[in-house]
Amino acid sequence: MDKYDIKREHRELYSCSAEDFAEVHAPEFGYLAVDGKGDPNGSEEYADAVEALYSVAYTLKFTSKKELGRDFVVGPLEGLWWSEDMTTFLTRDKDSWSWRMLIAQPPWITDDMMNDAIETAGDKARAKKNPLPSLPRVRPFRLAEGRALQILHVGPYDDEGPVLQCLHTQVMPERGVTFAGDHHEIYLSDPRRTAPEKLKTILRQPVAGIQEQ
Repeated sequence: MDKYDIKREHRELYSCSAEDFAEVHAPEFGYLAVDGKGDPNGSEEYADAVEALYSVAYTLKFTSKKELGRDFVVGPLEGLWWSEDMTTFLTRDKDSWSWRMLIAQPPWITDDMMNDAIETAGDKARAKKNPLPSLPRVRPFRLAEGRALQILHVGPYDDEGPVLQCLHTQVMPERGVTFAGDHHEIYLSDPRRTAPEKLKTILRQPVAGIQEQ
């Protein structure tokens, strides 16, 4: 059985250079999503949200393999981040951030399948007496970002500020584009097993031509 791997099927969206911002086109994907707010570092709410997402994602994987004969690699954790004041991404004022953590799904996974997997994951958690507090907040989500600029960031998450400042104050004005969606991060490394200086994260910003606004 050939496993579907979104990183392979959409290589241009899940791998890029750390040298310069590349322009990409991101089509619509279905995601499992869970929303929250505040600094994710050391946050029990954030950890619970990520645990719930992965629980449902693996439930979907096993259901798809067993019932449809279609296996897939669970995609990397992704996140949309936003704030009323976008400069907080440059100053790293994380308490003011809102977030939506995501795991992309293969094209044959429907919203109904996601909802069924959420229910199944809840049943399993209750049977194991391992409550997942954030599970009721997990939901299907669809996103089509379209035109976007992205770059690979290597290093600690807190070192992203200068990269984003360059994007916001130099790259976007030079290319004649403005914001057309939330700041998007794709986490290619597991922070539990990777040294901070080796973390790989794709930073993506949906954009549109200024004249299109």
